[in-house]
Amino acid sequence: MGSEERADATKDDVAGKAKEAWGKVTDDEKLEAEGKADQAKSDLKNAVEDVKDAFKH
Repeated sequence: MGSEERADATKDDVAGKAKEAWGKVTDDEKLEAEGKADQAKSDLKNAVEDVKDAFKH
């Protein structure tokens, strides 16, 4: 398992959730969308790592 990649994905997810929440609080639709995009990027990174892990076993 690529722990660096997983940590990077977690960082993106946390940052994305924070951006999305701040965008909602400040009524900033662009920031909210960026947060959602960061979370999607995190999901994709985790999916790639899952596939890599599946082929290692």
